Amino acid sequence: MPKFDYSLHYAELDLRARPDLYRVGVGEQGVLLVQPYKSELLPHWRFATPDVARESSETLYQMFLDYLAADDFVGADMARKFLQMGFTRARRYANHKGGKKYAGPVPADKKGQSGAHGRPELPRTPEDPVKAESARIFKAKWDQAEANEQYAALKKAHKAQYG
Repeated sequence: MPKFDYSLHYAELDLRARPDLYRVGVGEQGVLLVQPYKSELLPHWRFATPDVARESSETLYQMFLDYLAADDFVGADMARKFLQMGFTRARRYANHKGGKKYAGPVPADKKGQSGAHGRPELPRTPEDPVKAESARIFKAKWDQAEANEQYAALKKAHKAQYG
């Protein structure tokens, strides 16, 4: 699978107008970069409590469906990534009080990219049940998005056309 291209200047690009530049990548790659979707989705992404996570995940899932209705694969995939990120970030806070998973700062050349980048993982703290429930809520919506047949078809077509 082609990797997400971090060399593009996403702040200056409109990937709704240029879907040919979008690569799915792995997991959440590009979730906080790709415009105009980041600006549309980010204001709705919250996971502090189960009630907040439920409202957020339902809003993001509806946006996912709206992008699909418009045959906008990039938008749908970005909404799917925000649902995935809701799960992963809530799990991080459930496992690590304060959300800090790795020791030390992110290397300057790796900012904006996910991963340990050679930093050791900090020990887990006792699980936070509130954040764990928020994670379960997001996971259910993320799974629902992944199982959507129209999404799968658009993803396959996008990869066939653009790589």
